Amino acid sequence: MGTISNGLASKPYENTNAPGLDWRKSSRTDLHPILKDCVIVAAADDAQGHPHFSIPDGTRMVALSDDKDPSSPVLYFSRAEIRKFFEGVKAGEFDDLMATDEEMEQAAIVVAA
Repeated sequence: MGTISNGLASKPYENTNAPGLDWRKSSRTDLHPILKDCVIVAAADDAQGHPHFSIPDGTRMVALSDDKDPSSPVLYFSRAEIRKFFEGVKAGEFDDLMATDEEMEQAAIVVAA
C-alpha cells in the first residue's frame, strides 16, 4: 500500500495503475478528509523498455496522476522533463491556465457543500 501526503500529514492511498507509490500533493490541499482536488506526483521506478528513444533504461521517472479517482491514469515523465516543466511553471509561462479568484471561491463552495 502506498501513501498520499501534503507535506503536513500522510494517509494510506493506492492508485490501482501504480500500486505502492508514495504520492505527494500540494500543502495547500487538505488530507482530513482527503479532498479530491489535486494533481499528485510520485517518484516512480526507473524506466525499463520505454518505447521512446529519449528514455533509456535506468532513467529516473516521475509519475503524475489525479487524486479524484484511485484508478486514474498515471503518466510517467523523466525527471529531466519534469524539471523543464517546473522551470516553466516557476517562470510564469502557464499562469494563464491558473484558476481565477472567482473560480477558487466557487471551488471552495463546492467542496464545502
